[in-house]
Amino acid sequence: MSNPTPSAPEALAALATEARNPASEHIDTLPTLDMMRVINDEDARIASAVQAELPRIAAAVDAIVARFAQGGRLFYIGAGTSGRLGVLDASECPPTFSVPRTLVQGIIAGGDTALRTSAEAAEDSPEQGASDLIAANFGLSPAGDPLPDTLVGIAASGRTPYVLGALAHARGLGALTIGLSCVPASPIANASDIAISPTPGPEVLTGSTRMKAGTATKLVLNMLSTGVMIKTGAVYGNLMVNVQPTNAKLVDRAQRIIMAATGVDQPAAAALLTEAETVKTAIVMQKLGLDRAAAEDRLAQTNGNLTATLR
Repeated sequence: MSNPTPSAPEALAALATEARNPASEHIDTLPTLDMMRVINDEDARIASAVQAELPRIAAAVDAIVARFAQGGRLFYIGAGTSGRLGVLDASECPPTFSVPRTLVQGIIAGGDTALRTSAEAAEDSPEQGASDLIAANFGLSPAGDPLPDTLVGIAASGRTPYVLGALAHARGLGALTIGLSCVPASPIANASDIAISPTPGPEVLTGSTRMKAGTATKLVLNMLSTGVMIKTGAVYGNLMVNVQPTNAKLVDRAQRIIMAATGVDQPAAAALLTEAETVKTAIVMQKLGLDRAAAEDRLAQTNGNLTATLR
């Protein structure tokens, strides 16, 4: 596979993520407080850039949810900061929402070593992007059956060959592809079924996309994973009812969630959690006046969706 993106210096220089920011041209001469103000002023532009993409983000959430209902999974893939942010979002889903580690997966160019050690050259190979997806069994169940998986290709510049190679492979499998970049009408956007392209403008430090572009990317990934989990029943109201009480802090949080959802006091919540072992079961037991077995059966009938169970 040939390099599918422009690589000439003039092509890179034309990108919004590589432009020089006039607001920070003399940042190295400023007093520290003024320096921080410049950075903060630029950061304030990020939310509106993401806001402009809300229709595409919502469409992506609904499309991922539809594929989850058919047994699909969500994969993020990227290089450098983009890859790290994808791995971070994926790794936070199991403890936050009690989903299997395989449901949301993050892949970074250069492998897990690149999470701590720079592996910038790894992003230049489209073949490696495709190979890493194959190694992760993207689109296939453990038994080798097709799965309706989703791939979110992340690249601030919108042109990373590693990500483009992965997107091309995913599209060849008939997977849903989502391109997340900070450059409008980029190669990543054009290679995807759904393009999400927040454009926060030039960086405070020219080309340092770990800053504004990285923050915009993090905001979008938060929305994608949180929106999907809300729509698939991992949340009741705004409560993380799938939380696993695996340490003292999380036991306390679980008890407070039960208290908020049912109106009982802390001792009653603690007793319910001890008996039920899970937050959802405890809430159903209290609100519907059921024993544990009956509560678990009710939840099973709605695939664990607490809102539907209590409706």
